[in-house]
Amino acid sequence: MLSIDRSIIDAIVAHARRDHPDEACGVVAGPVGSDTPTRHIPMDNAARSMTFYEFDSMEQLRVWREMDDRDEEPVVIYHSHTATEAYPSRTDVSFAGEPGAHYLLVSTRESDTEEIRSFRIVDGVVTEEPVEIVDAAVDPHAVQSYMFGQSPATVDYECSGR
Repeated sequence: MLSIDRSIIDAIVAHARRDHPDEACGVVAGPVGSDTPTRHIPMDNAARSMTFYEFDSMEQLRVWREMDDRDEEPVVIYHSHTATEAYPSRTDVSFAGEPGAHYLLVSTRESDTEEIRSFRIVDGVVTEEPVEIVDAAVDPHAVQSYMFGQSPATVDYECSGR
């Protein structure tokens, strides 16, 4: 399962919308071995294509070196599909070179909705996984109950991110 903060998902979707009709691409880095995506890194699609994405080789080298220097790894590799569903193409599968990464796809084919799906791609085998979007800005245990002045009863509210 991919557990990812809503602010990162929002940034990825904004990037995908901004680059539409070309595919957007990037990485979400996290501490080595944690499987926790913490730092969004939007990248340029060197292919400038509506049907294909390619990291710029110099930018990729810089980003991967920076992750090494910060003891990070690519936890999520993402890109958008502009006219098709959020499912890896044969090209996506053949270029998937990070077996430990989550491959997140966002479809921007509909202007008013986004389809967000995550996959593991290892040795050419695609496995879809659930995506749990969390809201780190809201502590679900911060508000447990309120006492209203007019009533001695305690009213419990369940706090959730969304």
